[in-house]
Amino acid sequence: MAGGSRIAVAGSIAADKPHSGGKPHSGGKPHHRPRRKKRQGGRPSREDALQLNERILAVATELFLTEGYGSTSIEAVAAGAGISKRTFYHRFDDKAALFAAVVHRIIGQIRPPAGVPLLEGTSLQDILRRLAGLLLHAALSPQAIALHRLVTAESVRFPHLARAVYEEGWVGQATALIRDLLERELRDARLTAELRTFAAEQFLHMIVTLPQRRIMGLDVPTNADEIDAWAERAVGLFLNGCRSLSGLSSIG
Repeated sequence: MAGGSRIAVAGSIAADKPHSGGKPHSGGKPHHRPRRKKRQGGRPSREDALQLNERILAVATELFLTEGYGSTSIEAVAAGAGISKRTFYHRFDDKAALFAAVVHRIIGQIRPPAGVPLLEGTSLQDILRRLAGLLLHAALSPQAIALHRLVTAESVRFPHLARAVYEEGWVGQATALIRDLLERELRDARLTAELRTFAAEQFLHMIVTLPQRRIMGLDVPTNADEIDAWAERAVGLFLNGCRSLSGLSSIG
C-alpha cells in the first residue's frame, strides 16, 4: 500500500536520528527542548562583587578628590556607580567607611608593586637613598597630592579624615620599616626604641614634606634632578644625626 510504504520509510528515517527525548511533535517537525532561563537574582559571584566594589570606589575616589569630602553624598556615589542606596549600605557602613576604603585603594595604587623590594643596597646609605626615592615617587604622585589637598582643606570640619589617611596610609608602615632597619644596621644600645622611632619619623619628614609642599604651590616645584639631589642630601644629614644620637663615628 502506497501510504503504508511512506509511513515505513518515515519511521526508518526517524529511527536513525538522535532521539530528543520529547513527545512526538505533530507535522513531522523536530522537537526542541525549551531553553532553560538564566537564574535571576541571588547572590552575585565573587568576581561580580569585586567588580562592583571597584566601580563604587572608582566613582567615590573621583568625587572625593574633585568635589571634596563634605560635598560628596552617598546619593551621588550610588548614582554614579549605577546602584541603589541599599546596595551601597550593604557594602559600606557610612561615608567615613567609604573614605577609608578609598584611601586604602589610593595607597595600593601608588605604593611600589609587591615584587619590588623596599630595602635593598650594599650599605645603610644606599638602602636609605633607594627608599627615599620610592617614598618621593609615591608622595608626589597626582593622587597622593590630591588626597593631601583634600585632607588639608577639610580636616577642620572632618578631623577623622587625617586619622583615616594615617591608619590606612603608608606613614605608620614606613616608620616601622625604618625603625627596624636602624635597629638591624646600627647595633648600639644608646639608640633606644624610642629614639629609633623618633629618627624614623624625622626621616619621613625630611624626605617628603618640603618637596610635597612645593608641588602643592607653596614654592616652585622641584624637577627630577632636584628631587635626586634632595634625597641624597637628606639621607646624608639624617645619618649624621643618627651618628650624633648614638655616638658612633661612622654610619652608612
